[in-house]
Amino acid sequence: MNQDRRDRLRDAAIAVLAREGGRGLTHRAVDEAAAVPTGTAKNYFPTRDALLRAAAERCAERYHALAEALAEPGPQDGAGAGAGAGPGAGPGAGPADAAQLAALLAGLLRDTAGPGRTRVLAYLELQAEAARRPWLAALLDPVAAADFAAHAHLLRAAGLPAGPERARALTLALHGAIPHLLTGAPATLAAAGLDDLDRFTRELLATVCGEETR
Repeated sequence: MNQDRRDRLRDAAIAVLAREGGRGLTHRAVDEAAAVPTGTAKNYFPTRDALLRAAAERCAERYHALAEALAEPGPQDGAGAGAGAGPGAGPGAGPADAAQLAALLAGLLRDTAGPGRTRVLAYLELQAEAARRPWLAALLDPVAAADFAAHAHLLRAAGLPAGPERARALTLALHGAIPHLLTGAPATLAAAGLDDLDRFTRELLATVCGEETR
């Protein structure tokens, strides 16, 4: 099958999930979002479960592409570079110190509310679907679990304590920030410290790692 069209359909499935939620994910909706003839999505992905799988796999691909780009060594400017929903990173060299790590994490959070918003919303919808579909939960599990190891890697790269308890605290705090960033309610963002993402990630690292960040 045509890989470019397949990817176009997978991206369309993500867009539909983000816009309409899980109940709106139909073959017809994906065809319309991809601007392809009726029946195309069903030809590539015959069942709704196949559509869900395709969207989950595409979310993972796009997310890891972003995470690996932001994990490249060198100064980070906090700008999103393109994709579990949660921030994480690939196996690259990573940030050289706490300041670079804080900037990298701020960039990932900023992407959540900006360029990556569609992907993240779709991923959250997939997680909700996974609560009722064990096969989908199994598909998403390695993606979500990888964030914990990825954050441990980033902490080590930055020269910070990277024990499992610190990686867990960092990962869960970042994941907890995501729904608030997607909603964008000003009072909640201010109360959570998410109205200034650079400050938020600096303070989060200081809380998780203590004086080692200074």
